[in-house]
Amino acid sequence: MEPAFAGKLQDAIAAAPTGADKGQVDTSLPAGFLGIPGAPQVNLIVAFLWAIWVGWIFSTVGAFGGVMAGVGHMSIFGLGGYAKSFKETAPSLNKAITDSIRGSNQYLVGFSALISSFNYYKMGRLVVPLAVSLGVGSILGAWGSVSLSAGKISFSQYQGYFGVFVLALGLYLLYETSSKGQASKKNAKAAAQAFEETVQKQKSGEKVDVSSLGVKITKFSLTQVCFTFYSVEFKFNPLIPLVGGVVISAIAAFLGVGGGFLLVPFLTSVAELPMYLAAGTSALAVLISMITSIVTLISKGVQFDWALIGLELAGVAVGSIIGPRTSKYFSDLWLKRLFIVLALYVGVDYVLRGFFNYRMFG
Repeated sequence: MEPAFAGKLQDAIAAAPTGADKGQVDTSLPAGFLGIPGAPQVNLIVAFLWAIWVGWIFSTVGAFGGVMAGVGHMSIFGLGGYAKSFKETAPSLNKAITDSIRGSNQYLVGFSALISSFNYYKMGRLVVPLAVSLGVGSILGAWGSVSLSAGKISFSQYQGYFGVFVLALGLYLLYETSSKGQASKKNAKAAAQAFEETVQKQKSGEKVDVSSLGVKITKFSLTQVCFTFYSVEFKFNPLIPLVGGVVISAIAAFLGVGGGFLLVPFLTSVAELPMYLAAGTSALAVLISMITSIVTLISKGVQFDWALIGLELAGVAVGSIIGPRTSKYFSDLWLKRLFIVLALYVGVDYVLRGFFNYRMFG
């Protein structure tokens, strides 16, 4: 039996005009996404392979899982263009599909965050108090954002704002990789260098006991937490990430992504962590935010294509297991540059698509 609120989607489909033209529900065609007649039928092999990429990129840099999931759902699978076709003819269906895409992105990145958090914790590369501070703030931000925006955002608006935030972060991190941006992060640079030297020793066959080099909490209070990573000391005020978590998760929930693309710059800039710690710490904070956001979307009656999500979660699991084990072979700077390239490409492309109806590629 379907829940009562499943009628919202059925009502939106019934209210849409029928026919074979753009912006119409073609009842002569088999059901596709969300069971809508004539909707795109996603290639399952492509969906699985793309989900592996989503899991790998998120678990490697602690970000862009939701963004890449969004690229897959909107562009690779063709769901974005389909949703946009109903903007004028059936606004309620346009928004129902948009909310489903947002939630689907979050299922993928939330599952990747769960696997990644566990793996990074075992590796000693997760700052639990910092992630929890961000996560507690994210509960309020995610709930408020989804509650206010569910059923009210058209696909074009969603796509455009999606691009704006990603582009802004890419430009900021581009500055951070410059000599001026790196100058103020001596601790992060020292810790990254020590970590990379240890990896080189391991690759050359030397046995190194890394169990004592991972994250070790040395002081914990309501106003200050201190920890060491590869003998370099870091400290932060838990109240700052608490407030940051509210803002970051509110933006992320609105965009239907995990928020890692905002958390990683926060962790590398405000908390001044090396990328090797930012990925795992971001993953745990994202997990808390995603649980809140998904539960809120479900409570608002948003419907999902469970067969597609189930297949994608299997791919995400594969990528998320591989990511933490391969990330140590990338330098801290190159991990950040990978983040930047993705941010600039996705940001520019989706700003043009959402606000100007112009495709940069494809």
